[in-house]
Amino acid sequence: MTIVEVLKLSADYLQKHGSDSARLDAEILLADVLGLRRLDLYLRFDRKLQEDELAAYRSLVARRAKGEPVAYLVGHREFMGLDFEVTPDVLVPNPDTEVLVQRAVAIAREVGAPLRVADVGTGSGCIAISIAHYAQNTAVWASDISPQALAVAARNVAQHGLAGRVHLEPGDLMRGLSGEFDLVCANLPYVAANANLPAEVSAQPSRALFAGDGGAALVRELLAEAPARLKPGGRVLVELDPSILTAVADVAGHGFAGHRVHRDAGGRERVLEAWS
Repeated sequence: MTIVEVLKLSADYLQKHGSDSARLDAEILLADVLGLRRLDLYLRFDRKLQEDELAAYRSLVARRAKGEPVAYLVGHREFMGLDFEVTPDVLVPNPDTEVLVQRAVAIAREVGAPLRVADVGTGSGCIAISIAHYAQNTAVWASDISPQALAVAARNVAQHGLAGRVHLEPGDLMRGLSGEFDLVCANLPYVAANANLPAEVSAQPSRALFAGDGGAALVRELLAEAPARLKPGGRVLVELDPSILTAVADVAGHGFAGHRVHRDAGGRERVLEAWS
């Protein structure tokens, strides 16, 4: 079978099994098996696959059809134009989170002076690394309660050559971090325990997805403790689901001078920004 034939069959199969991005999934998995770029698949569309290549590809497609995230199957994911190692110990970087990073970078560039940034619940390190990469005036301290997640983040920090500017610390919320910060960023668990999630989301680590109080508990806790850790004029950026906005905005309204909400590319209320 040729590349183009295999792609059509696998994309149809994945679509029947619930994938919303079946063609893209098929391409990413086949490119990984063949050691090619996705573009190369179409430059070599009539190339025939060997039996061992087909066997490896069928295995990945079958796992994807059962709901395993593509990023776990290939071991990496693009975020903010950068490539990150991803394992089942961390959340898969989500394009919705890019609005948080874009706002953080915009704040850093507006200020111009050196900024001390915290990334709370860093996971793969994608937020901390992206901010440091795109805003050269930042130094980032990133925390996570999971040693396994911090190990993934450490490899990503090294891969991007940012060991001098992205510092990893173990700890729950901000309790593992010392000093005051100009900017605190966080993508904490914010999914309600009874939420009905797609298979590829529920396959990700539950401790990084779910929180009490209908999903609002950890975001509310961070917003309650953050004001005491901000420098004058400091800001907090937290990712959230629109369903918990009212619950977390109430805390922001009491502990901060003001707050606003930024929408993601799909128009959903996604990031709460609060300032001291």
